[in-house]
Amino acid sequence: MGELSITAATASNLSNVVTDYSIPELNTDGVQAQDETTYQNQNWSKQWGYFNSVAELKTVIQGKATWIIGKGYETDAETKVILDHLSGAGLDTFLDILWNMEVVKRVGGDAYAEIIKDDDGNFLNLKPLDPGSMRVIYSRKGIIKRYEQINKLPEGKTEVLKFKPNEIFHLCHNRLADQLHGLSDIDAIAKIVLADGESFEDIKKVMHRQAKPMIMFKLGTDDQTKINAFIAKMDAATNKGENIYIPDDENSVSFEVVQVDVSPHTLAWRNELRTIFYRVVNMPLVVFGQAGGTESNSKIEYLCHEQFFKKDQTFLESQIKNQLGLTLKLISPVSLLENLQTDESKDANQGMEIQPNDVTAGRGE
Repeated sequence: MGELSITAATASNLSNVVTDYSIPELNTDGVQAQDETTYQNQNWSKQWGYFNSVAELKTVIQGKATWIIGKGYETDAETKVILDHLSGAGLDTFLDILWNMEVVKRVGGDAYAEIIKDDDGNFLNLKPLDPGSMRVIYSRKGIIKRYEQINKLPEGKTEVLKFKPNEIFHLCHNRLADQLHGLSDIDAIAKIVLADGESFEDIKKVMHRQAKPMIMFKLGTDDQTKINAFIAKMDAATNKGENIYIPDDENSVSFEVVQVDVSPHTLAWRNELRTIFYRVVNMPLVVFGQAGGTESNSKIEYLCHEQFFKKDQTFLESQIKNQLGLTLKLISPVSLLENLQTDESKDANQGMEIQPNDVTAGRGE
C-alpha cells in the first residue's frame, strides 16, 4: 500500500471553470452628433407582456398608482370644470387618465397622451396613447423637438402623425442624466420576473403531483400488447377517478407511488422573489396585508414610505402644471405620523404612572 501523506494534498483552481458574476457596463443614450436623435421604446411589447403575466407584479404597480392618485385632488372651481369635462377615450375621468398614465410610465418608462384643444386653445380632452407607437425626436441640443405617432393612427391617417411638444402630455419615470427616456420598473426586475415565473411553474407541477401523484407500475411481462392493454385500462380509470380491479398476483403487477414534497427553502425563495416587486416600486407590504413582524414594525415601514408617495405626487402635480397649465393638489394617502406620535406620548405617560406593584406597605415614622 502506498504512503498517504496530507502534505501531498493539492488545491483546486476553479478560476477558469466557475465564471464569476459580473454586471455589464452601460452608457446613457443621450443625443448623438446629428441634427435629430430619435427615441422609441422597442421593448414595450415585452414589458407589457411581463406586466400582464405576473399577477403580483401587476398588483403592486397598479396598487402604487392607486395609492398616489386614488384619493383624488383639490383645485379651484375653474380648473375643476375643465378637468371634469375630460373623457379620454370616451368613458374616462381625469383621475382614470392620470392613473392609466402612472401605471404605463412605470411599466414602459414613458407615458404619452394627446392634448386636444379647440381652435381657440381651450383644453378639450386628454387621450392616452400606446407608448409602442410613439417616437420622440430630440434636437442636437437635447431638447424635445416633436413627437411622432407611427402606427395605430386615427381614422383616415396613413402617414406618420407629427405633434408639437405642447400637443403631447409626456410623463418620464425617473429619467436620469441625459437619458432620452424614463426608466422602466420592469427592466430593473426582468430577471426576478423570470425567476418568479420559473418558481411558480415548478411548484405548480409539484403541487399537482401531490394531488394526483405519479405511480410507477412494475409489470411482470414484456408483452407489449398486454402492457398497452393495462395502460389503457389504468389511464381510463385514473382520469375518471374510478377504481380498477386486477388479479391478485404480486408477480404480475406491483406499483410505487412517487411523492415529491416542496422544500421550505423553495417556498422561502419564492416569497423573497415576490417581495422584490414591492421594494422596486417603493410600496410597503403592509398595504397589501403581507407585512411581517409586529404592529410597530408595520407602522414604521408604512411611515418610511410616505416620503416616496409624496415625491410621486409632487412630480405629477408639477408636470400637470408645466405641461397642461393647470394647478391642482393630489390628496395624500393616510399618514401614520400623528398616530405614532400619539403612541409615543402614551408610552411616555405610562412610564410616569405609579403601578400597584410599585407601592410597598410600610410604617411611617
